Amino acid sequence: MKTILIAFLFIFIAAKTSQAQKLEKVWETTTELKTPESVIYDYKRDIIYVSNVNENPAEKDGNGFISILDHRGNIKNLKWVTNLNAPKGMAIYEGKLYVSDIDQLVEIDIDKGEIIKKYSAPNAMFLNDVSACKNGMIFVSDTRTAKIHVLENDKFKVWMEGKPFENPNGLMTEKGKLFVGDNNIYEVDIATKNIKMIIADAGGVDGLEKNSDGDFVFSNWAGRIFIHKNNKTVKLLDTTAEKLNTADLDFDLKHDLILVPTFFGNQIVAFKIVD
Repeated sequence: MKTILIAFLFIFIAAKTSQAQKLEKVWETTTELKTPESVIYDYKRDIIYVSNVNENPAEKDGNGFISILDHRGNIKNLKWVTNLNAPKGMAIYEGKLYVSDIDQLVEIDIDKGEIIKKYSAPNAMFLNDVSACKNGMIFVSDTRTAKIHVLENDKFKVWMEGKPFENPNGLMTEKGKLFVGDNNIYEVDIATKNIKMIIADAGGVDGLEKNSDGDFVFSNWAGRIFIHKNNKTVKLLDTTAEKLNTADLDFDLKHDLILVPTFFGNQIVAFKIVD
């Protein structure tokens, strides 16, 4: 009986500790950004890139752009790269910034601040998040067609499609695995393409990252941020009542911050997880 009570007490304390975590705002940008959808921290340059949809996320209007912030959220270059349509997810690989743009993957030379190539995805409808694998494979989700595309050896093609994916969005790569945020969160072995569900009922994942402890931190576009810790999913933030979106977030491990685009709120907000 004593052993059972001790075990129960340990579980109770662990649960209370996990649930006690919350987000504390550290900084926020001004509202000069225009419908920011995705954000990514550049560890080499200590800056932050922001993709600005600038109104309609599915319209080829040519008014989208990429901004640069410093690590404290100050806008260094509002329109660093322009002439995009509705840029969304981003990934960095070997000096290039890869950005999804409706039905294209755009490759930007970071040092030059110039678009150097665009890869078209035939029949794509809503290319969304982007993630770069260490072997150079660049994965891109298409939320509206339930497909995962890949750029490999300079060819952009469909890599996986259909069930169990329904509305794949948030992507993350790590140690030969591709993690896919959908209504659930899935782990895909890149070599074998074997799929397993690792987190159920994730609520429609937008941004998908890990913190320094290796816990998944993810967002729902409607205005919620969660952490999956000790096999439990805990809500850290809910701004749905304020109609403040939480789009494709990033976790800045260097400064221990969650970077959150607010979409129609026209800001990036940085939070720290506190107990």
